[in-house]
Amino acid sequence: MSKEIERRFLVTDPSLVPKGQDHVVKQGYMYSGYNGTVRFRVWDDQGIVTIKGKPEPGHFGRSEFEYEIPVADAEEMIATLCGERVIYKTRRVIHMDNLTWEVDFFHDFHEGLIIAEVELDSEEQEITLPNFVGREITREKGYSNAALSLKKVCN
Repeated sequence: MSKEIERRFLVTDPSLVPKGQDHVVKQGYMYSGYNGTVRFRVWDDQGIVTIKGKPEPGHFGRSEFEYEIPVADAEEMIATLCGERVIYKTRRVIHMDNLTWEVDFFHDFHEGLIIAEVELDSEEQEITLPNFVGREITREKGYSNAALSLKKVCN
């Protein structure tokens, strides 16, 4: 089993985000609920299906299973299984301080929203926060990509 342990932060000043490798991302949610999420993603020219469990109470790490699929299948699954639960973003991958930061610049309904996330080896791992991150939103469900796919405005 694979486990995802990540912390997420709002980015308040995009001019402070360093250059990195940018990727065009479209992702749709077939299911998000009590047990977790099922999503389909087109990442540049790659298709991906991801199944995520829910975090244990008091924790933010959760099980994650991710598989590459043909991009045409991912596009069709998004179009036929996700309805309007689709988000568009540019993901910038930045390597710094032996960590990989992923900064999402949202488009469409959430234009202007920027979220940075970092994957960790454990929930207790200490990190130095870069100057481009602001308030931590790791446990704020309204900022999850699944919640954003509902087109609701975050607090």
